[in-house]
Amino acid sequence: MIGDENSGAALPDVEELLATAVAVRLPMRTRFRGLTARETMIFSGPAGWGEFGPFVEYDDVEASSWLRAGIEAAYLGPPPAVRDVVPLNATVPAIPADDVAELLRRYPGAGTAKVKVAEPGQTLDDDVARVAATRDVIGRVRVDANGGWSVDEAITALRAIGDLEYAEQPCRTVEELAAVRRAVAVPIAADESIRKADDPYRVIAAGAADVAVVKVAPLGGMRRTLELADTLGLDIVVSSALDSAIGVSAGVAAAAALPRLELACGLGTGSLFTEDVAEPFLMSDGVVEPRWFGPGAVVDATGLAVDHDRQEWWRDRLRRCHRLLLRK
Repeated sequence: MIGDENSGAALPDVEELLATAVAVRLPMRTRFRGLTARETMIFSGPAGWGEFGPFVEYDDVEASSWLRAGIEAAYLGPPPAVRDVVPLNATVPAIPADDVAELLRRYPGAGTAKVKVAEPGQTLDDDVARVAATRDVIGRVRVDANGGWSVDEAITALRAIGDLEYAEQPCRTVEELAAVRRAVAVPIAADESIRKADDPYRVIAAGAADVAVVKVAPLGGMRRTLELADTLGLDIVVSSALDSAIGVSAGVAAAAALPRLELACGLGTGSLFTEDVAEPFLMSDGVVEPRWFGPGAVVDATGLAVDHDRQEWWRDRLRRCHRLLLRK
């Protein structure tokens, strides 16, 4: 095995990973991020279960960080926790405003809601109505545009939407985030500008964000996420990358290990699935407890495994990403 000095995890032989790896498709209740089902791969190791679930459009270089995170989980396990519970936000996809109240019943006790905005094919009126419907149920609202607005569109939209805890990734680039932040009173959160950036610290140098949204899988693991969070000097929100319960467990573990956690985390996405490979993390009184899928945990891919061709696609992808990790 090859050591990884940043995560503490060793890099096992690829055939060892593939011996337990299975690709699954998790059906979703509502279209989210353009998906009606989520494909991902899980495997087990001496510390429990790990997930390798980069979105299918991601190239191998980006996807290799997701494999590193899965290996850390399966072979090293979680970092020490400093809290017993992690507060979560409710997640509202780009659904009609009339459907919001029913969806929010899945998040008992939530004190914060994140609302998807800037959905292709929808209008600003749709966004304003969806946020207003959410506020009627949960008063503290944040929005996520996934970089879908221009600077002018973001300024117009955020002024129309009104009071927000923050706006996550309103525009695509760091420079655009900085321009929006200068123009509006709403705090700005960076997501893609951190996890997809060659230099995640550019958001600091540019004065582009008040909040950092971090995701364990694309950042390469729990320990790398904690290291980045410690050095950014921003308020931190740990979020899911639409993970299965296995991946969410790593996100919850990272949030539980943060020295300071002031904001609700975006780790309640388990309620978006109709089926999962393990017991999902569903909030109670607005929080979840850390729970690790260690050796002997109940994990079941029965009925969720993809067909042979898709299994081979995922296995080939894992092999390619493993080769990239060997070179690092």
